[in-house]
Amino acid sequence: MAWTDADYKFVYIDVGSYGTASDSEIFKTSQMGKRLSDNQLNIPPGRHLPNDDDGNVIPFSVVGDEAFGLGNHILRPYAKRNLNYTKRIFNYRHTRARRVVECSFGILANKWRIFHRPIDVNIDFCVRIIKACCVLHNYVRIKDGVKFTDTLYNCPMDNLTIINENNRGRNNMDSVRQYMSSYFISPEGAISCQYDKV
Repeated sequence: MAWTDADYKFVYIDVGSYGTASDSEIFKTSQMGKRLSDNQLNIPPGRHLPNDDDGNVIPFSVVGDEAFGLGNHILRPYAKRNLNYTKRIFNYRHTRARRVVECSFGILANKWRIFHRPIDVNIDFCVRIIKACCVLHNYVRIKDGVKFTDTLYNCPMDNLTIINENNRGRNNMDSVRQYMSSYFISPEGAISCQYDKV
């Protein structure tokens, strides 16, 4: 489980969960998931979206995939059935944000080739290797900056099982998602490439 920034650096990682567990379950049981749920992460207050100074204040949120439910500071895409144009645009823009996290893992694996094969060591040592590689990854990102060739990694987006959305904060984040959907098709928030993708 990882949280990255826009420069492909890891801000938070949780290493050591079993691969059979779902991302949403790993997140809920992680320290980050628990602290987010309990409002203990010192998340800054929300802000207006760019070019929308008179609109709603939007809270900072974690971008999750379809496996996550809407919750306190968790924003997920709309379910993929019966989507209107506005919701398809939102899902496209949401996927663009999520892709940064996916690409961070691809960049990490391509830089540190140990991730191209099974790591045949005991579990504690494996956790240390992964944490060390993430620290080194961030160091290289800071030292070398973001290289265009790093962003060319083909980030897979597997289909995931949709879970129930009955989490705390669902109503608030649903209204945030609706507001952002309208914003993304407005002149203030639209980007030209979105219309070719949906």
